[in-house]
Amino acid sequence: MVWVRNLEVCDLRNIRRAGMDLHPGLNVFVGRNAQGKTSLLEAVGLLARGRSFRTEDTKALIRHGATTLLARASASADARDSALEVEVERGSRRFRVDGREVSPREYHGRLEVVVYSTDRLRVVRGPMRDRRLFLDRGAAYRQASREFDRVLAQRNAALADRRPDLPAWNERFVELGSRLRARRAAYVERLRRALQTPPDFRPAGETYDVSLGPEILSTSEASQRTLLAAALEQALPQELRAGRSLQGPHRDAVALTVDGRDAAEAASSGQARSLLLALALATLAVHREETGQSAVALLDDIDSELDDERADHLCTEVSARGQAFVTTAHPDWAGRVSHLGRVFHVSAGEVRCA
Repeated sequence: MVWVRNLEVCDLRNIRRAGMDLHPGLNVFVGRNAQGKTSLLEAVGLLARGRSFRTEDTKALIRHGATTLLARASASADARDSALEVEVERGSRRFRVDGREVSPREYHGRLEVVVYSTDRLRVVRGPMRDRRLFLDRGAAYRQASREFDRVLAQRNAALADRRPDLPAWNERFVELGSRLRARRAAYVERLRRALQTPPDFRPAGETYDVSLGPEILSTSEASQRTLLAAALEQALPQELRAGRSLQGPHRDAVALTVDGRDAAEAASSGQARSLLLALALATLAVHREETGQSAVALLDDIDSELDDERADHLCTEVSARGQAFVTTAHPDWAGRVSHLGRVFHVSAGEVRCA
């Protein structure tokens, strides 16, 4: 089990300084709106991923009037603790493990989180890129995705400048692109299986699904290599005119559906939030299946979407399988689930344990 023993936050959004010892099960942050509850979840996400789950502009997290934010935690895995630290300045980020500065590549993977937040409804409503990122950032093949992105940038430059080394980048593009597609397809199949287990919060009879385009259903890397090489050969004249790659995993479609209909077009606001929550829980389940470890669940304001009984059951189930952080504006509900872990009151950026 991987969990966060303690958390220290300095100058993140409206939080000047906060420190707390955490529970390995449920941790509830309760307070009125705009007090800093979600910012504490954001700090845990920052320690896991080196970035915010609410914005791509990491420096926007720095508290107004401050020049640097700092997030520290002691993360426990298999009875061994590691001190994790992320420092953000206006023009840089620094990662430290046990006091030693490390590269982002060496840092990532020491703490895994899965996020549910209405800020992430763009996964359902937004552009296709956000759906691909949701898959690729939540899966065990993230390194394959990063390697492909680097080759994509090089191939685009070769196409734009009509460089003589384009054939070499084509070959590398096919190699890494087929690997990414095969691993993405296998991951989607695991997510689909997890989504078929109806969670108790789901409205009766409602079904959710995630799928890829028909040309990338195969989980065979060899099959993907053949298909991608053929698609690249056919598209090459058009790509040379456009000066960028028009075929490949960076263009693949990801379908999210509710009752068989495209969620972006047909899902109500409540259905979109339920789908997003179901995807988060499925991601937690698949992470356990792939790694044998539990990711930390960050669940923002779930009791505003679910009735008390369903929210209680969800917290019981999630915290029984690993550590979970939940925010709420309702003290009475926080009291209902306090037996599952620990409750913290958040007011004007200050945190105290109940």
